[in-house]
Amino acid sequence: MSGPLDGIRIIDWTIWQQGPVATQMLADLGAEVIKIEERERGDPGRGLTAAAGSATVKGGRNFYFEANNKHKKSIALDLKRPEGREIVHRLAARSDVFVQNFRQGVAQRLGLGYADLAPLNPRIIYASASGYGPEGPDSGEPSFDYLGQARSGIMNAVGSGTTTPTYIYGGIADQMGAIMLAYGVLAALFARERTGIGQEVDASHLGSMMALQGLNVVARTILGSEFPRITRANAYNPLWNHYRCADDKWISLAMLQPDRYWKDFCEVIGRPELIEDPRFTANARGWNAAALIVILDEVFAARPRDEWMRILKSRGDFIYTVVNSVSDLPDDPQVRANEYLVEYDHPALGNLTLLGMPVKLSKTPGEPRGHAPEFGEHTELLMTELLGYSWDDVARLREANVI
Repeated sequence: MSGPLDGIRIIDWTIWQQGPVATQMLADLGAEVIKIEERERGDPGRGLTAAAGSATVKGGRNFYFEANNKHKKSIALDLKRPEGREIVHRLAARSDVFVQNFRQGVAQRLGLGYADLAPLNPRIIYASASGYGPEGPDSGEPSFDYLGQARSGIMNAVGSGTTTPTYIYGGIADQMGAIMLAYGVLAALFARERTGIGQEVDASHLGSMMALQGLNVVARTILGSEFPRITRANAYNPLWNHYRCADDKWISLAMLQPDRYWKDFCEVIGRPELIEDPRFTANARGWNAAALIVILDEVFAARPRDEWMRILKSRGDFIYTVVNSVSDLPDDPQVRANEYLVEYDHPALGNLTLLGMPVKLSKTPGEPRGHAPEFGEHTELLMTELLGYSWDDVARLREANVI
């Protein structure tokens, strides 16, 4: 079945992760994505050989670039040359969306800003992935994922107690910025269906990461303070906490209304005497949470996690689950059942497991399986078949080092 964005053409002038992931998400939904790369070196993400201290290359391919650029077509251009910019102008005139993630002012200096492209195609959606948003004193400053996490406050929200700021590996500010940019592009495409005109879209690290923490941010603006960093040993609600089991695996409880479950829970874990313990009645439990957590630590440490999962499942209507590591996800039966990971026979690397679709559409599901293009792989094809250049033109532009 087709994807919901079949027939939509996107020009992707992005590098690294935030922008490329946004366009890849749209490609998974069926859009045709044409990736513009710098003529000599391409997207610098192609050359990333290590991340977080680990090698990123497998079978001569860079997993980082592969992960962020499935489905795309690659055209390699020298955008400092007027002939290269003319190729982009021709692409923009025939496309629905133009996406870029360079520092503020770069696109404008090259004649590739919204003001340059909109006269060529008034219906075009011009989407920018930025660090700190299009306005304000720092709008022109560069940003990477690390800075997006730092500026947004999340480094001081995760962790516990009085720990130092904590960076979350995996590029979550880039990923969240990509999600919000794709969200903005979809909204702009929908608006264009109603109005017939395009517009600019911006999604930043800062704004996207604030949206991710929306409840905490609004707690600060309305109540005057953000949520504190609390250790699990001092969680105010012991039934909203995680516990280590006998096999060194963790189980997570999420009973936001603990009084509703308290009696049955105490019976199931084999500690009925806790039901009427004056320290743990509804009005006192929060004040004595630390003491109760010590007891529950001992209880859960007495049995392996699988046994606790069976006990909680068979004897009550509790809210709980396993605490996974990222390494556990490929074997999680829920992940497999919902195809959040899918198998793909890569033309160069053989069988791979890739991220599936996080959103399910019953009639137009999209397709998450695909591979990233070779550098400049589609340059000649796009120029001749889409843009109307002759083969003599292609040869001339190649000899002149424009393509």
